[in-house]
Amino acid sequence: MNIGPQCAVSFHYTLTDDAGAVVDSSRGSEPLVYLHGAGNIVPGLEDALSGRGAGEQFKISIAPEQGYGARIEALVQKMPRSMFEGMPGPEIGMQFQAESNMGPVMVTVIAVDDDSVTLDGNHALAGATLHFDVEVVAVRAASAEELEHGHVHGPGSHHH
Repeated sequence: MNIGPQCAVSFHYTLTDDAGAVVDSSRGSEPLVYLHGAGNIVPGLEDALSGRGAGEQFKISIAPEQGYGARIEALVQKMPRSMFEGMPGPEIGMQFQAESNMGPVMVTVIAVDDDSVTLDGNHALAGATLHFDVEVVAVRAASAEELEHGHVHGPGSHHH
C-alpha cells in the first residue's frame, strides 16, 4: 500500500539544520505515526511522503513556507518585567501559553533584563529550512475511529 489520504503512516526521521546538526530524531525509539491528509505534520513533509510505501528511504529539504513558516518579527515583543511578578524566573528558554488576539499561543522567553522580558511567539523552527532523512516503516488504511478523530491510535500515537 502506498501513502495517500486516509492512511495511517509510521516513519522514522532525523531532522537536521543547515549546518547538519541533529534537531530531532525518532531513531532509537518508536517511529512517528500520523494520519495522512489530516495536517498532523508539516505540509512539505506530508507532500514528500505521498505515494511512498513501507521500506522506502529518502532525504528532503523543506523550505520554511512548507515547514513551520517564516519568522514573524511582530511575534517578538518586549514586556515590562512587572508583568511577571509572582512567577518563578523568568529565565531564557522558559515557555508558557499566553493569550493573544488570535487565541492562546506558546511563547518562549528569549531575553531578560532588569526592566523587561522579551517573548517570542514564533515556532522554534520558524524561518528554518528543514532537512529530513526519512524511512517509511508501515502504511495501512486508517480505521473509521481514527478518521473521525483526525489522528492515529495505538503505539507511537495518541491514546484515549
